Amino acid sequence: MNRPAAGVAFALALSVVGQPRAQAETIAVFTKSQNSPIFAALRAGAGVAARNLGVQVIHYVPSTPDNVAEQNELVDDAIKDKPDAIVFVPVDFAEAGSAVAKINAAHIPLVNVNERLNSGMMVGYVGTDDVALARETGRYLIKAMLTKDMGGKGNVVILDGPDSNLTAQGRARGFRDVIKEFPDVKLLAGKSANYVRSQGKQVTSDLLRSFAQIDGILAANDPMAIGAADALKAAGRKALVVGINASREVMDLIKSGAVIGSGDYDIFVQGCLGLEMAVRNLRKAATPRAVMLEPAVIDKTNYGAFDQPYEKRECPTLASVAGN
Repeated sequence: MNRPAAGVAFALALSVVGQPRAQAETIAVFTKSQNSPIFAALRAGAGVAARNLGVQVIHYVPSTPDNVAEQNELVDDAIKDKPDAIVFVPVDFAEAGSAVAKINAAHIPLVNVNERLNSGMMVGYVGTDDVALARETGRYLIKAMLTKDMGGKGNVVILDGPDSNLTAQGRARGFRDVIKEFPDVKLLAGKSANYVRSQGKQVTSDLLRSFAQIDGILAANDPMAIGAADALKAAGRKALVVGINASREVMDLIKSGAVIGSGDYDIFVQGCLGLEMAVRNLRKAATPRAVMLEPAVIDKTNYGAFDQPYEKRECPTLASVAGN
């Protein structure tokens, strides 16, 4: 079990959420995994927003990935600590019901971020439509692929995330939907690499041995896209590759062209907005029920804001994103 020391920063609160209390509010932030760069970005976004809004953040992070039982224990710990609000990313949305019920029973306001909960009472939700995100990312790759001298045709493969994962399910659907828009593009195979770089490399290596011509690789997250680039380099093969996350880890490959783009659902911004939503609710300011971030693709033309330390990035406000 891991609860890192709270990052505390005091500053003048933004006028949009009213005045801070004499003693700063404490927000508990739950994320999935210590080692995931994706959820490190969410925690960083929450930290920047906390600094802007003059609140204290305590992070509750399972020590092992996908550990629902450990997250449930951390929820028990948080309830004992009595935070003013909770920003909650479930380890597994389908198994989070009991934890959410405990938070609700303790009358702690809960903001759901990233994977949408399917039960319980929430202040609001911040996330994205993974189907739309995958469609946007897939369309970007296929259009880039068809601009090359291939006569308007081409073969693609898909690296899917874990079968039981909600985001992976949406991205799998979105990739397959967009391929149908291009009748001369053939889907050779789709296989899960479980959102892991090493598995992305292995699955891609297997696909390269199975198919003589692969023109595009649609990876449902950046680690798998990086693994695909590793496999292509090792095999001396070329194909266009896209990922999803727009994480700092993929930026050097975007600069070099080994990965041509990454679908952006900006989890840093999800952390920013989830934290602000919790604070707005505590300070009795208008709070949207849901904020769905628009999909985009980050490539050589627009990567600048993503290729810097998270603490140097700026948080947008809910007012700028949701029009409130």
